[in-house]
Amino acid sequence: MDSSVIKKFALETYGCQMNVADSELVEGILTNLGLEKTANYDEADAIFLNTCAIRENAETKVHSKLGNLHKIKLNKPHLIIGVLGCMAQNLKDDLLKNKPYVDIILGPDSYRKIPDLINRHVKDNKSIVDTKLSRYEVYENLFPSRGDTFNAWVSIMRGCDKFCSFCIVPFTRGRERSRSVESVIEEVKKAVDQGFVEITLLGQNVNSYNFEGKSFSDLLLAVSDINGVKRIRYTSPHPQDINVELLEVMASRKNICNYVHFPMQSGSNEVLKRMNRTYTREHFYDMAMKIREIMPNCGLSTDIIVGFPGETDEQFRETLDLMEAIKFNSAFTFKYSPRPYTKAEQFSDHISEDIKKSRLDEMLILQRKHTLELNQNMVGTFQQVLIEKESKKSNLHWAGRTDSNEWVIIEKNNSNIKDIVPVEISDATGVILHGKEITGA
Repeated sequence: MDSSVIKKFALETYGCQMNVADSELVEGILTNLGLEKTANYDEADAIFLNTCAIRENAETKVHSKLGNLHKIKLNKPHLIIGVLGCMAQNLKDDLLKNKPYVDIILGPDSYRKIPDLINRHVKDNKSIVDTKLSRYEVYENLFPSRGDTFNAWVSIMRGCDKFCSFCIVPFTRGRERSRSVESVIEEVKKAVDQGFVEITLLGQNVNSYNFEGKSFSDLLLAVSDINGVKRIRYTSPHPQDINVELLEVMASRKNICNYVHFPMQSGSNEVLKRMNRTYTREHFYDMAMKIREIMPNCGLSTDIIVGFPGETDEQFRETLDLMEAIKFNSAFTFKYSPRPYTKAEQFSDHISEDIKKSRLDEMLILQRKHTLELNQNMVGTFQQVLIEKESKKSNLHWAGRTDSNEWVIIEKNNSNIKDIVPVEISDATGVILHGKEITGA
């Protein structure tokens, strides 16, 4: 088969922002080969799924999608099917055994090999697997292909050394390693030149960044000094690594957003210990208060797992109590699901699905109450809103975010996407704010 058969590719992404950034990296590699991206699977000669193994639901979706792709391949034998990312790393043996029609299986550290692997597959038509994890790969000098939008995801480090007992990331993405400050600055400058106004720095534990003695605080200052960067966000930090130095850096620069994603996971010290989170509820609360002291009106979001093995009703109540004490602007809440290779999978005292669902429902009610309360406190205030897209409900309105990460709906007037406009907040409905652009301000 001639390699010219491979002309168009499709790429579908599952999971977190790190996977979104990785997909942009892969897209850049493929377009540099001269391949054209298509959203139509019937047109594609190669289809790649960038997968997630963090939660069971994501894996289920990928297995279903692969079944659909197999049907396409039966009528299109030259089609290359590739599974990339964390699920490829985690389930390569299962894929090879039960889905032999998958041609390429690549872990998160193997994307540089895509050009060679595509050519090899075209020649010998055998499945190719490379899921070796690297202590060094950070994809310096490879630049992502980003869509025409306002925000650029910039990966500053890869891997994780925390080994939380519920998390599979250290096994699918390897150990922590950081990019050089210079390479991050170069990528941010390229993004600004391409018209991006907001930069989001990414890492599994972004505030663990360390390159030749340069800390995450040092990197934040360097990025904030770049002309044209209107807003800087980052995700995800680990509560153990957030410190006063970082918060003071954030407070000192107007283009570093007044927002922290602060993953709590549980409000019970016993559960946190079993999770191997390395902090206590007291430390977490004190740091949350320190964030709001140094950055008044800072937006705080969090992650919480309900139904972790052995979690008693009393321990669940401790989590609700800590939520009440802190009041997060938003929360990403999940029922615990066991992941292979993790310590928590081996625990014998797993919680029933009915109890997990009941606890999650109660937590969602409480979080909606907190979100509405905090949003109502913003009514009458003036906020700087970065316009990101057209409102889903009206083509006469824009949707944008405040510095502290709340969504706001405003009338279009003369503003455009990527503009930062002054807005008076007039109403709060659930998670959405409504406001009026202040013209002539």
